[in-house]
Amino acid sequence: MSVFAVLDPAVRLAHDAVSALAAVVPTALAVVLFTALVRLALHPLARSAARGEKVRMRLAPKVAELNRRHKGKPEKLQAALTELYREEKSSPFAGFLPMLVQIPFFSVMYRLFTTPNDLLGHTLAGVPLGLHLGEARSAGQYAVLGALYAAIGAVCWVGFRRARRASAAAAAASPTAAGAPAVPGARLLPYLSFGTVLFAAFVPLAAGLYLLTTTAWTAAERAWLHRGAPVPATAAALAA
Repeated sequence: MSVFAVLDPAVRLAHDAVSALAAVVPTALAVVLFTALVRLALHPLARSAARGEKVRMRLAPKVAELNRRHKGKPEKLQAALTELYREEKSSPFAGFLPMLVQIPFFSVMYRLFTTPNDLLGHTLAGVPLGLHLGEARSAGQYAVLGALYAAIGAVCWVGFRRARRASAAAAAASPTAAGAPAVPGARLLPYLSFGTVLFAAFVPLAAGLYLLTTTAWTAAERAWLHRGAPVPATAAALAA
């Protein structure tokens, strides 16, 4: 029995919702609409996460100064950080907890589009929604899958560029003595965006449509919520 079987009741509800949409629009479009509706319902959590990230960014210089001042004194450092966040009525985890709450929703949607069901028998431009890249045989199938991967790649490119700018800004703000970014591996973080394209190649077409929709939503949502302010490099890299 799969550990994800605990999600089956929620998956059935999601299946019924997509089926209801598919009764009035093509199933591929129903997948996109359902994904967008779920992301819209989760938008308040994204706003909360963005507020937490902005607080952490604003306090970063103060946190760096406290680390310098209390170097080698973990007890005093922890007390100083606790007082700092208490004064700001925030927490160092304020931006992460809302994102963690979203994981079950995304798990349900992933399971819906990767578990065999009647929805995957429908088609997009003649290509079954349950088709994997490894099962493609005709030029038409490769063309549809290729267009999907190209679209996901384009969205990931946007995330890559935003992450590159955020990494450069972070490096300029707090470089190490050697001139390297302060965060280990920060140079590699922007490239994480393209992992979504690779992941899409191993899931059915329906799941690829979900990935395209949710990645595009995330990119647009983050651009809106962080307009006028740099996006944290890690968050920008994972956005796509």
